[in-house]
Amino acid sequence: MAASKLQAFWNHPAGPKTIHFWAPTFKWGISIANIADFSKPPEKLSYPQQIAVTATGIIWSRYSTVITPKNWNLFSVNVAMAGTGIYQLTRKIQHDYFSKEEVAAIEE
Repeated sequence: MAASKLQAFWNHPAGPKTIHFWAPTFKWGISIANIADFSKPPEKLSYPQQIAVTATGIIWSRYSTVITPKNWNLFSVNVAMAGTGIYQLTRKIQHDYFSKEEVAAIEE
């Protein structure tokens, strides 16, 4: 039973023998690095980097549901990228354009 499931996974069109498996796996590294940057001060964040992470996540979340075979790992990593990018952009915008009092009022 386990051997047949392993063989099915290995031979799947989006399995480990294809780039469709490895590309999202490496993208998880970008998402994890962005999560690690949550502790970084907002003034050290980059608008171009976070816009790229967010846009990539939003665009490929949509297209990962259209391609055949469906690659749910690709969909999940792109949702994570979009979410972390949006969060980081929100932190950066609040820091650059709102006073501490306005941010405190928004968070209440």
